[in-house]
Amino acid sequence: MDKISSIRGMPDVFESDTNYLAELNEVLSKIFLSHNLNEVNTPILEQTELFVRSTGVTSDIVNKEIYSFNDRNEQSLSLRPEGTAGVVRSIVQKKLDNAEHKLWYQGPMFRYERPQKGRFRQFNQAGVELLGFEEGSSDLEIISIVCDIFIELELEDAVLRINHLGDKDTKEKFLSELLRYLKSYKGNLNENDKEKLNKNPLRLLDSKDVDLKEFLDKGPKIIDFLSPEQLNLLDKIQSIFGKYVEIELDSSLVRGLDYYTGLVFEAVSSNLGAQDSFLGGGRYDDLSKDLGGKEMPAIGFAIGLERLNLIKKHKNIKSNKVISFVTTSSKMNALAFKIAQLLRSHNYDIRLETNFTDASLKAKLRKASKLGAKFVFIMGEEEFESDTITVKSFDEDGYQVNMSFDEILDFYKDI
Repeated sequence: MDKISSIRGMPDVFESDTNYLAELNEVLSKIFLSHNLNEVNTPILEQTELFVRSTGVTSDIVNKEIYSFNDRNEQSLSLRPEGTAGVVRSIVQKKLDNAEHKLWYQGPMFRYERPQKGRFRQFNQAGVELLGFEEGSSDLEIISIVCDIFIELELEDAVLRINHLGDKDTKEKFLSELLRYLKSYKGNLNENDKEKLNKNPLRLLDSKDVDLKEFLDKGPKIIDFLSPEQLNLLDKIQSIFGKYVEIELDSSLVRGLDYYTGLVFEAVSSNLGAQDSFLGGGRYDDLSKDLGGKEMPAIGFAIGLERLNLIKKHKNIKSNKVISFVTTSSKMNALAFKIAQLLRSHNYDIRLETNFTDASLKAKLRKASKLGAKFVFIMGEEEFESDTITVKSFDEDGYQVNMSFDEILDFYKDI
């Protein structure tokens, strides 16, 4: 019988990576809580119309990447490709779109794209949404959260790129000049970019076509059409946060989703190769209205955890301490399990590996070293008879000390 394989781009994740992802989630959740954000969870399955309306008919997500199918009632459903639309849909559905909300989420997303370094068809994102807040202080707060992520995770080689897409009036003036400039180049556009030109010309700034990018570099820039208030916001971001994070102004940055308005930003890292973005976001003041709700200004971002994981593998994430508890005879195992249960109940930050097999003590010590254990707790014949445990350190000094059960409990609590 043929073996069944996993779906391409949807990998199985084992211990080393799950540990990293758990640690990243822990760090991120602490940052989010420090900004007084509340956690929200939305379904991974939504009506397809939600993503068509939110991300836009010209977006690559809707055109190429969305996982959609009809259910038994012939209703088109989709696995969520991103988190913002579901959060806003939830707020609108519950008629909470007349209040302010500071939310964060984490969970799996799905996109049918070519699997590559740090990019999968099933992937995990954490995100933040500040809903009901006008442009200004909320934009600074969202950048502050991003800066805290950079600082806490020590992302020295990452860069934050920012841009402003302006308001409706700004966009109209800029697009008028952009279309005039593109007239002479229209015949050179590929089919994908021709569709963008007809449906959302602003998305051309995000084109991957090298020749078009060179042509656009010499054309009008949206920054030349921004109001003094919009320019001032970009200046504030650079002056307030520039000493913590490397910030670049990128006038070609538009992000890949049609719902963005106002400030947009993305974080990139040289450790990720050509596809170097691992965090992105911006303002989306019209999304609530587009989904049938009230006018609700909003700004947010999402961060790819697998992408962040690749960056962090070049750093040292604080990991839980590992201790190995070994016995030298099966007659000690009942007592040893009792002690292990007591120890764990007093310090869940430690990973206590119990090795009560029939292997030799030498083999157990070798395995403990391979696990990266900081200490080994040893219960041999002598310890069993005297109600003690020997603590062996794997530090350079390799010290060894005998402790009573009460002493070992106090020691374990304080590690």
